[in-house]
Amino acid sequence: MSADLNGYYAWTRTLEGLYYGPGSVLTALPKLLDTLGGSKAMIVTGKSLYTKTDVVKRVEGILRGQNRYADTFYGIGEHSPISGIRAGVEAFKKSGADISFRSAAAIIYFLQEELGGEFRRQIAIPTTISAAEYSIGAGYTDESGHKTALSSPYLAPSGVILDAELTLATPERLWLSTGIRALDHAVESLYRPYVIPPLKYLCYGSIVELFKYLPQSKADPDDVYARQKLQVAAWMSLWPARLEKYSPLGLSHALGHRLGATYGVPHGITSCLTLAPTIKLKAKVASTEDKQWLAGVLPQLKQPSTGSVDSDVVKLSELIDGLVRDLGLKTDLDQYKVPREDLPAVAERALGGRTEIHGDVVAFLEKLYP
Repeated sequence: MSADLNGYYAWTRTLEGLYYGPGSVLTALPKLLDTLGGSKAMIVTGKSLYTKTDVVKRVEGILRGQNRYADTFYGIGEHSPISGIRAGVEAFKKSGADISFRSAAAIIYFLQEELGGEFRRQIAIPTTISAAEYSIGAGYTDESGHKTALSSPYLAPSGVILDAELTLATPERLWLSTGIRALDHAVESLYRPYVIPPLKYLCYGSIVELFKYLPQSKADPDDVYARQKLQVAAWMSLWPARLEKYSPLGLSHALGHRLGATYGVPHGITSCLTLAPTIKLKAKVASTEDKQWLAGVLPQLKQPSTGSVDSDVVKLSELIDGLVRDLGLKTDLDQYKVPREDLPAVAERALGGRTEIHGDVVAFLEKLYP
């Protein structure tokens, strides 16, 4: 029986409010703090955002005006190394905070492991469009460079603020590549287990908006309207939901985690590398139902069918590859010094022990070199 005819849906356990709109942080932040009952908040952010922009200072100012500022921690690097997570846990405990801003949910996980009680609440104010703020997952990179995934329904933020004005300082490559990351979420959710049809149609809407507004945002980086539309599109790409069972997104994400943690490839760039070839592979190995959902993207993008479902899926992969190229994000594994001899192990870890398509995955990874 088709999975489309059976399913389950519930809102995430934690999300109590999401505000969106240019300039919304000024009024939304006090409202969320009142809703969540937070007395002191610690900001967790990246070093570049803290030292090179005024975004964090603006949020600090709002918190100070409310007498709710505890501290700012920016000691976590990309891919969340465990040393940074541990430092963040200690900073949170010393700050006296009872609420934080989501940058590394792993801090919240380890705080709960150490101190017990309820999970500390988080508010997310994203400045990229990777859509991580809608995830119940977290992760960190251990000392050997391997990524460890964590998952709990209580790791999702309790509040989200999408203020496009705060994204204007985000570097272009980071902004656009995280848009491809959102596209990765939306496309892989079309075949991710336990995603119900209404959410898949939200993914269709997300894909359409991303294809439209990412080029527009590249053409005019100061277009706040396009940026706000992209933030909402990212929201639709990973709509907050409590699935019947936890399921990872798919092969593109699994490969991205392995490439990112081990070789330092940025999250958004991993999707630029792996999404199009993953979808091309799906034309060969996916179920009929999954292929139909993927082929259904073409009419959403006002693209004619090729006359074959399999060929339509291949055409989708070509459209994704073209978008990546048009955004100036085309890259290769050689630029990130990924040794060719490591590819079988990368594929093996991404597939989690499944062997039936191991050779196919290694083959397309080998094509990601100049």
